[in-house]
Amino acid sequence: MTTLIRGGTVIDSDRTHRADVLIADPQDGGTILQIDRTIEPPDGAKLVDAHDQYVMPGGIDPHTHMELPFMGTTASDDFYTGTAAGLSGGTTSIIDFVIPSPKQPLMDAFKEWRGWAEKASSDYGFHVAVTWWDDSVYRDMGTLVHEHGVSSFKHFMAYKNAIMADDEVLVNSFSRSLELGALPTVHAENGELVFQLQKQLLAKGFKGPEAHPLSRPPQVEGEAANRAIRIAQVLGVPVYIVHVSAREAVEAISRARNEGQRVFGEVLPGHLVIDESVYRDPDWTRAAAHVMSPPFRTSEHREALWRGLQSGQLHTTATDHCVFCASQKAMGREDFTKIPNGCGGVEDRMSVLWHEGVNRGRITPNEFVRITSTNAAQIFNLYPRKGAVQVGADADLVVWDPAATKTISVKTHHQKVDFNIFEGMTVQGVAMHTFTRGAHAWADGELRAQRGAGQYLKRPPNAAYYDAVRVANKLKEPHPVER
Repeated sequence: MTTLIRGGTVIDSDRTHRADVLIADPQDGGTILQIDRTIEPPDGAKLVDAHDQYVMPGGIDPHTHMELPFMGTTASDDFYTGTAAGLSGGTTSIIDFVIPSPKQPLMDAFKEWRGWAEKASSDYGFHVAVTWWDDSVYRDMGTLVHEHGVSSFKHFMAYKNAIMADDEVLVNSFSRSLELGALPTVHAENGELVFQLQKQLLAKGFKGPEAHPLSRPPQVEGEAANRAIRIAQVLGVPVYIVHVSAREAVEAISRARNEGQRVFGEVLPGHLVIDESVYRDPDWTRAAAHVMSPPFRTSEHREALWRGLQSGQLHTTATDHCVFCASQKAMGREDFTKIPNGCGGVEDRMSVLWHEGVNRGRITPNEFVRITSTNAAQIFNLYPRKGAVQVGADADLVVWDPAATKTISVKTHHQKVDFNIFEGMTVQGVAMHTFTRGAHAWADGELRAQRGAGQYLKRPPNAAYYDAVRVANKLKEPHPVER
């Protein structure tokens, strides 16, 4: 049946207005059919009251790791539980990461992840990591772009002796991305420095979680971000820096953008609100639960991230959702380098950002929509199917109550993990209803997510970015010398 959301205020990235929204039944496409000041309910339509509430595009989390095999174990949230948790918090699409093992063909890894993701309850796409290089990787990148709608590739500059991409891999993969019109994304940490610092700390007897941030100081992130950006500049390719956590990385992005380079930055809500003191918690289990890379940092870095969002130098918010239970984190009890890296957040991202951003005057509601949905849709070429409240778009919508509150707790969350990094935080601004392609997946506290209802999102190359890049590169070519 059709659904009529009545009496709400529509907040889009560029407009706020009072309107009813009529959405189609999922069986009939699940798109937005009509937006008007007043809409007469069609016969048999379901009515959702949105008076004193906002109607916004569903959140897009462009950085998740559902059921990721990593560091000797597998993330505890799978594609069903993770996407269902996201729906309860207003997130209606994710872009996850296919991460091939060293020497594993990209297409083999992609097929594995596609199989795991068939259980997803919301729509999903993929970035594919380039963890090694030969002619087969070159060919598989083309197949992924042209046949499977993968238009972004991931590069880990950290995790030496595992999935780290050295400069040779970066240059080859960035160059191939330019040929294909795909967007390179980068985890920016100097993997060699991290590796050496880890060895030094272990040799000095530092084995607990408190050593984790010491092995990954802000400078290792700043150096790697700047290096990736300058490699991209030389090759003439756009680049997207994931989970920016340090002032030095923000400055590298801002500097490049001020020079006219097309660089995008992503930030996590945890890095905006959590202090590095969590690693010194006397309870080892609580401290280890916060181990992720890059680590949480001091207030100077958190303020730099907020300024980056406010100034438009940072563009998206994600979660890097990759959760491990206490028994899994305990694998590193005697060696902090063996604690599986990852934290949660797919369920809480929207509320934390609204509470700390909108309620504290740091960002406007329209800017909130941009950084939680629209920008990701545009950067990763899902717009306007996703990221907008407009006729013809997918009815991925959240009805948001700015006055409602909740206290985040592991006792009530839907994520399949026994810890929540936002435990005890009371937030004002909550998803009351969530629709995914017209299906009512979250209804005032009731989770109705359907296993396998999610669809795979093909993302063609973003021609607008690459047309501009190719023109700029052509203009930079040297003129022939007349003789």
